[in-house]
Amino acid sequence: MAAQRVLIVDDEPDIRELLDITLSRMGLETFSAANLTEARNMVSDIVPDLCLTDMRLPDGNGISLVEYIQQEHAHIPVAMITAHGSVETAISALKAGAFDFISKPIELETLRKLVSTALQLEGDISRLDKAVVQDLIGEAPAIQKLRSQITKLARSQAPVHICGESGSGKEVVARLIHNNGPRAPGNFIAVNCGAIPPDLMESELFGHLKGSFTGATSDKPGLFQAAAGGTLFLDEVADLPLVMQVKLLRAIQEKAVRPVGGSEEVPTDVRLLSATHKDLAAEVEAGRFRDDLYYRINVIDLQVPSLRERAEDLPMLARALLKRIAREHGNEQAALDDSAIEALSGYSFPGNVRELENILERSLALADSGAITADDLQFSTMKPRNPAARTRKSDRDGASTWSVEEAYGDLQGYLDDMERQILSKALEESRWNKTATAKLLGISFRSLRYRLKKLQLDD
Repeated sequence: MAAQRVLIVDDEPDIRELLDITLSRMGLETFSAANLTEARNMVSDIVPDLCLTDMRLPDGNGISLVEYIQQEHAHIPVAMITAHGSVETAISALKAGAFDFISKPIELETLRKLVSTALQLEGDISRLDKAVVQDLIGEAPAIQKLRSQITKLARSQAPVHICGESGSGKEVVARLIHNNGPRAPGNFIAVNCGAIPPDLMESELFGHLKGSFTGATSDKPGLFQAAAGGTLFLDEVADLPLVMQVKLLRAIQEKAVRPVGGSEEVPTDVRLLSATHKDLAAEVEAGRFRDDLYYRINVIDLQVPSLRERAEDLPMLARALLKRIAREHGNEQAALDDSAIEALSGYSFPGNVRELENILERSLALADSGAITADDLQFSTMKPRNPAARTRKSDRDGASTWSVEEAYGDLQGYLDDMERQILSKALEESRWNKTATAKLLGISFRSLRYRLKKLQLDD
């Protein structure tokens, strides 16, 4: 089998020689170019499996080469060599389509890891396309665009921020990026930033040493260490306290973390993905999220469409989800009849795909036969998801108030309805994490569990 080819682009002979020796010892065939013009010609002539390019070249810059290769040979990963601490340059390279970057002075072990990771991509493109099609169901234009973006981003190491409404499938997208990329053999660690108490967050993310605080009876690695070699997915990243945002920024920039109670930083190798249902740019504008961290994690922005934005996918998606749910319950005969599909198509799904899954699972349990009908969906008994849908009156100051008359004859039903709507909204905002929901509402977890069971919301 022929050795894989690497094109080295740098105007410094010493750097070219160092890279040539290191990569040759890895069993790779190397080619060198001293400027942008030579590099472009050699890319077309030899079609390398990987390109390493310096940022500053005598007749241009490395980003121009990245853009050229993205346009003419999109399957070739390009890694950028940048000056130490040049975060803006690194971000620009990643935005242009670079696979990853490495800073000068070049650490040889870091270089070997980068090259090995990049070369794992060779020959995987058709497999990636097929895998993403299988896991991301739908044919709507928004889904086809998302599928194409995931396939491309899976081959990169750039930080990606995933935007979308609660329940739209942001974690599913993050897992697809991880599972179809070179880090797939490593761990995928997902953490809901809104569900971790602020006083425990630093320990959870970075770990701690024995005796660093009361209750620290042994050393404990953090989530950054657990995700080493893989992907760390920070969900609801907008909920991070400002003090933790500073520490997260340093961890990303230095590619190292300092455990609580530790005096030295520990190197870490993770790909960072993040998500939130909030408008992160608006959070920056309001002073609740640091702009420097925003630009560091939002190198590439990925929008996940709501279920309403791809309504044509609903029948296909509902049938696929039901098939999976039924298989988990040992029911191979379950199906949706036409009346159920029509009823689902007429619903707005404020909770998106997660709400669709919950409705299907409940309907499967209630169905008398193998076929789920519109009656089994029980849409007629579902309460409005938004309290604003109720009739309101205005007081003398023009403020909205609830209509007391609605409670006449059925006070308990009225109160239950109000509580049901509040709990549903809080669950959606907390991504159905019950611990985070209880915290949001200021009640105990036991109280929340009791209320959900009483109101039949505990799916």
